[in-house]
Amino acid sequence: MNLILHLLVNAAVIFGLAYLMPQITVKSFGTALLIAVLLGLLNFFIGWIIRFPLNLVTLFLLSGLVRVIVTAVMLKLIDKFMDSFRIDGFWPALVIAIAVAVAGSLIDREAPTREMVESGYVALHGVVTALHIG
Repeated sequence: MNLILHLLVNAAVIFGLAYLMPQITVKSFGTALLIAVLLGLLNFFIGWIIRFPLNLVTLFLLSGLVRVIVTAVMLKLIDKFMDSFRIDGFWPALVIAIAVAVAGSLIDREAPTREMVESGYVALHGVVTALHIG
């Protein structure tokens, strides 16, 4: 479920930034969803191969920055292979990568973990919030 949420939010971020920035062109939301899927697959299969040596060079101190830069490179790679997606320059790709990283961290922060659900914390938190206690 969390994977589907990530893909939909990433597609919405890409589609929204394409609407806001003239340097980014996305044909439709379906194309944005395909871009999100390809970005996830590329980051899973190839991204770690690129990130690991860069993280070794930076002694893992800049791993978040390395992840964002590698995501921007992956977006430019997707741009080269798809006709319905265009990014003019590296900076717009970096903006998309930062927005996707921020959206992903917000999803991960707000999504309950399995332990939270099993312990009843989520239900208890919902009751406390509804009653405006604490």
